[in-house]
Amino acid sequence: MLSNEENAALDGSAGTRWWHALYTRHQHEKVVAQALTGKGFEIFLPQYRTIRKWKDRQKEISLPLFPNYVFILGGLDRMLNIVTTPGVHSLVSWGGRPAEIPWKEIEAVRRLVDSSLPVEPHPFLKCGDFVRIKSGALEGIEGILVRKTRGVRLVLSVEMLSRSAAVEVDVNVVERVSRISVHAPDVQKTDPGFPFVQRMGSAPSGLDKRPRPRIS
Repeated sequence: MLSNEENAALDGSAGTRWWHALYTRHQHEKVVAQALTGKGFEIFLPQYRTIRKWKDRQKEISLPLFPNYVFILGGLDRMLNIVTTPGVHSLVSWGGRPAEIPWKEIEAVRRLVDSSLPVEPHPFLKCGDFVRIKSGALEGIEGILVRKTRGVRLVLSVEMLSRSAAVEVDVNVVERVSRISVHAPDVQKTDPGFPFVQRMGSAPSGLDKRPRPRIS
């Protein structure tokens, strides 16, 4: 059940705290999340389970669902405490302001990772058949339906970060919904020499090609 603050944020009420995204150094997501939690910040680090194999053994491990990103709820009045945390590279911003991640997207990802369903990263998608899950643990969650040889997957996205995650679903529990595309405002051009832009600037065919948020 959502808290009063979460319901207010979903309704667009004023005075609510927003989720923001921190860009971390390589493989520092868990270190950052633990350190900021210890400082009293509310942190969300979605993870998924996967099997890693070596020559002599295999092990199930947890990995960040969105590599290099940790979500933080509000707290920007303590910015110095945030950006000086070991492993934090920068705060994701859009048009010169801290990027705000919709509560609805965070809640959908949280329900996804809290469910017993197998979840994994997925190439970012913006276009496709939008559907809503009608029943079960993920009832009410919306995403893009992707058909595979052995079934279908529901792809959820955090659009501000151009990141997606996928979960296998039963085609019988989804229904098609209409969705109006919302175009993001123009943003400042980002330094082409920044590693984030070098890595994400050229979107593969079929993926999102809009301007990327600035890492400030």
